[in-house]
Amino acid sequence: MISISRFFFNFFNQFIRLYKSSQFYDKKISKIYNSEIVYEPSPYLLSSLIKYQKKKIKIEDFSIDEIWSQNNLPKKEFKNLHNFYWFFSLDLKSSKHITQSVISNWIRINNKYNHKSWNFDITAKRIIAWLSCHNLTYKESNDEYKENFNYIIQKQTNHLINEIKRSEHIEDKLIGCASIILVGLCYQNESRYLSFGSTLLKKITKFTLDNYNFPKSRDIKQLTFYLKYLILIKEWFKESQNNVPEYIEETIYYLGQGYAFLCQNLETNLLFNGNNISNNSDFDNYLKQLGYIFKNENQEFGGYTILKNKKIILTMDTGPSPNFKFSENYQAGALSFEIFSNGKKLISNCGYFKKKKSPLNKLSKTSAAQSTLIIDDNSSCKFSKKGKFWLVQKGLKILKKNIIFEKTYWKINASHDGYLKKYNSIHEREIEFYPDQMVFLGLDKIIKKTKNNYKFDIRFHVEPNVKLMKTQDNKTILIELGDEGWKFTCENYDINIDNGLYFGNKNLYSENQNIFISGVSNNQIENIKWEIKKI
Repeated sequence: MISISRFFFNFFNQFIRLYKSSQFYDKKISKIYNSEIVYEPSPYLLSSLIKYQKKKIKIEDFSIDEIWSQNNLPKKEFKNLHNFYWFFSLDLKSSKHITQSVISNWIRINNKYNHKSWNFDITAKRIIAWLSCHNLTYKESNDEYKENFNYIIQKQTNHLINEIKRSEHIEDKLIGCASIILVGLCYQNESRYLSFGSTLLKKITKFTLDNYNFPKSRDIKQLTFYLKYLILIKEWFKESQNNVPEYIEETIYYLGQGYAFLCQNLETNLLFNGNNISNNSDFDNYLKQLGYIFKNENQEFGGYTILKNKKIILTMDTGPSPNFKFSENYQAGALSFEIFSNGKKLISNCGYFKKKKSPLNKLSKTSAAQSTLIIDDNSSCKFSKKGKFWLVQKGLKILKKNIIFEKTYWKINASHDGYLKKYNSIHEREIEFYPDQMVFLGLDKIIKKTKNNYKFDIRFHVEPNVKLMKTQDNKTILIELGDEGWKFTCENYDINIDNGLYFGNKNLYSENQNIFISGVSNNQIENIKWEIKKI
């Protein structure tokens, strides 16, 4: 049975869709001004966002007459076709006449709004593609084509302006701002576009980034996304000989610090809060080519702690949960940690399954999918479903944090209140590392405010290629990490090997294993000691 609120939500959406398909809406977004392109953006500026094919394709190789007759394409293929990002793979020697005829045919069929081809992010990307590929899409065209091209660009931009505040995703809003700003730069007598896009972008960054210009979501992938688009926008301003707004310069500086801290300095991938395994080498080369150098030698940033030397990296999530508005990709992994030894991951989190409709998305957000402590099979945060998203309903705060980083001794000590309200308990974790002995000493504490007993589990996940083997005395688990051997011990609690799922590769899953400590909390302060030592 559908809820009343859901009924009215669906009704409103249907009404909006009908309105946007009407003559009234078409007339509204058709208010344009005669103007010519005065700035031609360089296509290579999008190389951080576009996966170029090594072998360029000529437009002549396509079945031109069939391109827009494909009505039953899968959603992803439809999106890729209508956003025109495939134009970036075209050989510049392609026929301009044929390329422009493809656009003319698209305009003829899609001159008015329809909910599929005028989808917000598709439209924003299409505008960027058409303007950035101007050598093929605009050069050497006749007056009639230019008039139609300029008309539909502005008409689509008016649509974006109308829709951008209703867009659900921050990423889409950012792409929308980029598109509107680019139109304002290309058609410089259209200052309204530039003013609107720049003002809105400033509001969006202020709303979604914290005081240190780090995403409030604490999403590492989102940080990289922000950085790519803001650098792109900055380069458009520079190339068009316009002054770069000060807030863009400042935001890039701090986002760059976050990127250096979490990505460049590590040369590996951390599986916290929505992140997956990805390769940033192309983006790093892009930054180098444009002269961007980011540095960050801190031990903590954005709610993450990272201690490292040439051989070992120890990372921990020591930040609070985000507000529910920014928790779409948040995972309940407070005090979870990852360890790298000589570039190989010794202890891991499970990663994030991004497909929202899949039950694996919710599973990947649970504390059980992170290398941390769980009380009574409950996560440290409570999630509730809103639309297709699982958002934080009850979050947590970090109560204390202490970091020591010396040549021969490392320590991270922190606690959170995620279990305080329901179980009157605080989880405190301390990890010490002795580089000379290559040993990690761990202590998980359950500090109870009342006399209640409950079961707890601590999981230490490993990647699918890492092998675990339990010894006969049931006190030690051997870890085979490539050509390295490590042993995990816990003297006072049961220790086992459990099977699980790994989501490190985007939208894929595979089986993995985890070291599993379980017990019952009987004491006012429960101390669970464990050790990971190289052998």
